[in-house]
Amino acid sequence: MGNYRNFKLVYYFVAQGTAKATEKQLNEDIAFFERYMRPDKVYLEPFRGGVLASAEQTEMCKRVFREHGVEVAGGFTTTLPTPEGDAPKQRLFDTVCYNDPKMLDTLSSACAFMGKHFDEFIIDDFFFTNCTCDRCRAGKDAYNKAHGIDDGSWRDYRLDLMEKVSRDVIIAPARRTNPNIKITIKYPNWAESYQQTGYNPKAQRKLFDNIYTGTEARDTVTTDQHLPRYLSYSLMTYFENMWPGHNGGGWFDPFDFHITEQYLEQAYLTAFSKTKEMMMFCFQALVNRMNVPALGFQLDRLDRVLDFAGQPEGIMCYLPDDSQGEDNVQDFLGMCGLPVVCTPYFPENAKCILLTRASACDPDVVAKLEKYLAAGGKAAVTSGFTEATLERGLKALTSVTMPGRKANCGAYRIEWDGRPKTLTFPKGAERINIPVCEFRNNATWAIVKAADTEESFGILLLDTYGEGKMYTLTIPDSFPDLYKLPREALTRIRSALWDEVYIDAPSGTSLFNYDNGTFIVYQYVTSASQPDTVHVHVKGEVSALEMPVTGRELEPLYTRNGETVFELRTQPGDYVLYRIKK
Repeated sequence: MGNYRNFKLVYYFVAQGTAKATEKQLNEDIAFFERYMRPDKVYLEPFRGGVLASAEQTEMCKRVFREHGVEVAGGFTTTLPTPEGDAPKQRLFDTVCYNDPKMLDTLSSACAFMGKHFDEFIIDDFFFTNCTCDRCRAGKDAYNKAHGIDDGSWRDYRLDLMEKVSRDVIIAPARRTNPNIKITIKYPNWAESYQQTGYNPKAQRKLFDNIYTGTEARDTVTTDQHLPRYLSYSLMTYFENMWPGHNGGGWFDPFDFHITEQYLEQAYLTAFSKTKEMMMFCFQALVNRMNVPALGFQLDRLDRVLDFAGQPEGIMCYLPDDSQGEDNVQDFLGMCGLPVVCTPYFPENAKCILLTRASACDPDVVAKLEKYLAAGGKAAVTSGFTEATLERGLKALTSVTMPGRKANCGAYRIEWDGRPKTLTFPKGAERINIPVCEFRNNATWAIVKAADTEESFGILLLDTYGEGKMYTLTIPDSFPDLYKLPREALTRIRSALWDEVYIDAPSGTSLFNYDNGTFIVYQYVTSASQPDTVHVHVKGEVSALEMPVTGRELEPLYTRNGETVFELRTQPGDYVLYRIKK
């Protein structure tokens, strides 16, 4: 693979650095990284924000990195200031107006430059459009009229526009100067919004040579991006399943986190996905920063853990191309301990599937679900999916309806499997608001319910269909309220949906499951997190849990009701891989 067995370690060098670097300083800065880690590759950027490094500077930087044994590829960012003499346009982050001839000419020339100096380059994730200037509005209106779109929306026009720009303005000029150049498009972490700004993986994966994944998480309190940290893993699985073998790697950065362990978590979860490359953005932001020695310490440990991990396996969440709905709910569930893996294709052969409101963007999803259940599949559908599909055939599969009522609840009723079945009645730390999922008794069965004096409301509801089972999972109005469900409720949901291995733990602990009988348990770092005791339930009779990295073994607490239970201690910010020993 490179300097590490399971991944290449790469960094990104931005255009302002390429344009101004001196050979002496560049050698000193590279040496800083080499003290703590073993980089394999650099993405060297000559163009960003209107800065185009000279050919001489670009070649000097390439030479210096190669002298350090580092493979060199190119980087490219599609941001531009307003052309000289033109009136400014309202554009976030100086993203390009793709109807402006001057800007298009500049991009085209820069891409030709890339072809002259590199055999491979990656496009940073500003390759989208939000421009609403006169030309863009006219283009959108003409497109919508020609295609019978009468709601004034931008989505379809921008998807079409960016497909053409990808082909004609980016790829074609680069290949005219270098017919063999390989071009990678990097997608950002805000997947639920791609189509609104023109990101078009459905079309672009047929044009580019590879894709790349933004695994940057953000502080969820002080930033405007609602990105649960589980996204650093789930989005990687989404793109790997989208185009197997062509997801080049995961890209994370040190921005918008004030706790070092939270920066490191991005790297951990990216690695847990079995990535090809670990991309540190960017060289200039990391040089002489404590993030580098901290990450360098962890890289060998991650490499050792990944020696034993198989391929990611878990509850397959279906997110069709160009879909949106219940934004990132799959990642909130991942933060609650469900081993969620994502795919843009309906997972007809999966052990368990998760369908959200985004899944309902597939017009044929109910028919696919019916076939999957009848053949013996297990599906979890969110209340958002239910609401979106009740009038599209879902009533054949469940008695659940969505009357539009809300409930504010803080107590729960949980039914546990066993002989005999048992009931528990835990309370949540805080009350939460949920949509009411009404259901018909004995047609649909309640496994977890929220209670309010004389009324109760379904949280996890079960329907059988053919040979299969369908669970309806009620999602709170505020998705982070899932974290407020009592530990017992979360554990019961986990046991119903993924009974191969599940954890008895509060929210804020994730399970990463692999197809070779291994799994990783990880407790996230917050200002309030503390070490905890977690019970791991493994299906069947199991003699031990091995920790192959250290050679230790855990003996079971007990075997009961067809599963073996182990007790382990978690430490926030620490990760351990376990292997099931029969």
